Amino acid sequence: MASEGSTTKIFPSSHKTVVILDHSPFMAEACGQTVDFDILPKQSRAAPGIIPLAPLSKSLWTCTVEAASEYARVVYDVYPPRSREKLLKFVITDTEARSLNSWLEEEQSLSNILQGLAVVGPPSDSDDADNCSVMHGLATAVESLCEGSESQLEHKATLADPEEPIVNKGRVVCITTVKSQGHIQMLEECMQEAIVQHNKIAEAADKLPITHCELVLIHTVPVGADNNIVDQPNKEVSPVLSCEVHSVHSGRHIAAKLALLVQKHFHLTSTTITGIPMKEEQNASTSANYDVEILHSKDAHIEILKMGSTSQGYDSSGFACSKDSFGRETVILKWCTPKTNIVELQYCTGAYRITPADVNSRPSSCLTNFLLNGRAVMLEQPRKSGSKVISHMLASHGGEIFLHCLGTGRSPLEDPPSISEGSGGRVTDYRITDYGDFMKEHRLMPFPVPQDGHNLPMEEATAVLERTTRYWPMVISDTIIFNMASHIDPLPTLITKPALTDDELLECKKAIYHLVGMESRSEPLPVPAMGTRGKGPKRDEQYRQMWAELDTLLRAHASSSLNHEKVLECLQEIRRPAEESKETSRKASKKEEVSVKEERVVTEQSTAELAWQEIQRYKAMSERERSDFERGNTNNDHFRHRQQTEVSSPPIKKLKTSLEDTQGKQQGGPPSLLAIWTSRIKSKYASRHCEFAGRLTAEGNKAELYVNLQKDSTNGTSDKPSGVKQEKRGP
Repeated sequence: MASEGSTTKIFPSSHKTVVILDHSPFMAEACGQTVDFDILPKQSRAAPGIIPLAPLSKSLWTCTVEAASEYARVVYDVYPPRSREKLLKFVITDTEARSLNSWLEEEQSLSNILQGLAVVGPPSDSDDADNCSVMHGLATAVESLCEGSESQLEHKATLADPEEPIVNKGRVVCITTVKSQGHIQMLEECMQEAIVQHNKIAEAADKLPITHCELVLIHTVPVGADNNIVDQPNKEVSPVLSCEVHSVHSGRHIAAKLALLVQKHFHLTSTTITGIPMKEEQNASTSANYDVEILHSKDAHIEILKMGSTSQGYDSSGFACSKDSFGRETVILKWCTPKTNIVELQYCTGAYRITPADVNSRPSSCLTNFLLNGRAVMLEQPRKSGSKVISHMLASHGGEIFLHCLGTGRSPLEDPPSISEGSGGRVTDYRITDYGDFMKEHRLMPFPVPQDGHNLPMEEATAVLERTTRYWPMVISDTIIFNMASHIDPLPTLITKPALTDDELLECKKAIYHLVGMESRSEPLPVPAMGTRGKGPKRDEQYRQMWAELDTLLRAHASSSLNHEKVLECLQEIRRPAEESKETSRKASKKEEVSVKEERVVTEQSTAELAWQEIQRYKAMSERERSDFERGNTNNDHFRHRQQTEVSSPPIKKLKTSLEDTQGKQQGGPPSLLAIWTSRIKSKYASRHCEFAGRLTAEGNKAELYVNLQKDSTNGTSDKPSGVKQEKRGP
């Protein structure tokens, strides 16, 4: 089985690929996509006497051959035939099947395949369509897969056991036109039967039986024609055969489909180089920026693919990418012109051959010639934020162009990094001493082969390492319990054991009770000063963090044994009353805050209502009452009469004897606008007021009017005219 696994890795399904082209009369039909063959501009075509040429239409066979040739060109450019990694074999089928090449290295070239296609020629309408079948090609493809390649035969010769089987996988790409879904099932059955029969023959004829074969059926029809065949994903027909169906129109659609399949079949990906400065062909004095798409191994972007899959515009890591209408994704890299040309001094982590996606375009040819002349191009990642990162380089070696992956991180050729320059930034409080003790405790020593029934020491060491690292903070400032070993020992050491005895369970509980006693005595915790700014957390907060960290540690090991779970239950029972009391006090304080807020709101509302009523009362006063109110005299008959006839005020106003008592005073809240205004007016008039002389000499601050008149009336000699009533008047 070990040999099978290694052989599978050396010879995957993409090692041998058979491409079957249907050469039946149906492929001679027009593809439905026209090509404008007239090279004259539109202005010249409209001139009198010029007859424009009619547009041309390629046949289905021409579009199929162009797409298949491009498929082969990409494979041979990225994986040269001399590497003998990826091999192609073309088979033409009509009334019979014909192979255009073999698995030999000298026949693995695009020129050899094109010469064979030229000899075959286009399909003819005179051929017998009834005798043309793609099944001939499928049978020939199965027979070809049973033939071993040069690499497979060399590997078989190196095996110690000649009878040891070799995993022989392959892929068959068949471009044809199927009639219905039943026709597809018939082709699958034909392929399955051919594999079974040829495997029996291969065992007797010293060939390689087929371990597994992938059948890729591509159904093509003219552009605009009805297409009743739907795509089918890869499905397992049998243990030795899987099949997938692609339905596509001819013309540019089948070319795009094969360009997408070649990336899928041979582990390729697309990269678009943007911002390439090129001079205009018509005007050499001006330049424009162009884009060139290249294909290469997907391993060149392994770092980008690790960070996130591509989506619209940018991927999850911030790298630019795009997707065309055919579903092909491409990673965007920007042309970068460095100040120095140091090709040989770049720290490179990998180099992969490339090939242009459109080899005949002018930008592709210009970029290819530029690189083949010994120049190098640096490529940077256009990111949404942050500084630019030069991640790739294009350069040629031996007449072939390679995409070099540059290390964006620290190079191993540099000095070793400081421990303070790790992934967490400039962290300086790592548990270096504890980590050294940790390594000493988990050292591996030579051990003889264990007897039957005993576990390997490596397995036991792995289990111990797993239990110990379930919770192991790396920074001193991230832990409290590991900084107070003298108070909590031996709990951290015992809790990592696979099982706890009753005595060890008692020791763990004693450590927990000791921490409870420290909290009740309000003893400070040994919290390190490193990594903290200012005074640090308060003592209650430190104990809260300590209990939370201890709970995390015990929960990580609670599933080890029953006694481990009892340790966690002991902690939870101890902390439950404290948590309940805290919760009760928290609810009480919350309720008190709510009641205080409600009282404050009621007080503010009553104060505002009182202020509004006082303003309304002032507006309803007469001129006489306003003058009395401003002077501070609220004892006259008019003011007293108005107070008695007003609507009874709220209970809170019964405490006020007069308006004079409320002016300038604060009743459970901020002073009202009326109180501020009346206080200002009162102080202003008090400075100008001169008290009435009679009132100053009178008793009780009240002056009697018409004193002499009253005396005369008492003596019987009144000079007051009749009808005049005596009345009190103010000053």
